[in-house]
Amino acid sequence: MEKHPCPSCGGQTANAGELCSNCDAKQRDIFNAPAARPQQSGPPADQNRFIVTLLLCLFAGTLGVHRFYTGHIAIGVVQLLTFGGCGIWVLIDFILIVAGSFKDAQGVVIKNQ
Repeated sequence: MEKHPCPSCGGQTANAGELCSNCDAKQRDIFNAPAARPQQSGPPADQNRFIVTLLLCLFAGTLGVHRFYTGHIAIGVVQLLTFGGCGIWVLIDFILIVAGSFKDAQGVVIKNQ
């Protein structure tokens, strides 16, 4: 039985497609792995996402537009109805975005690269 290294932790796993015994990460089949994507020219998508989120918060934060953009629909509606918590909530969101601690609806941190 051939063992494969885990891409997450480096541990050995018996078969691709199984869970790693060390970190419980699902192993991918190395023969059916998708091809590497070509390098993109211009700024990375994360950088654009950070800039867009920052500008939306700065210029339309009281309407909750940055929350809608990042997938927080319910919080966006609340910010829309309360004018961003009278500006306090928008200020906190702005500080979180600049500090690199603001997360989208999937839990991915939106930060400046």
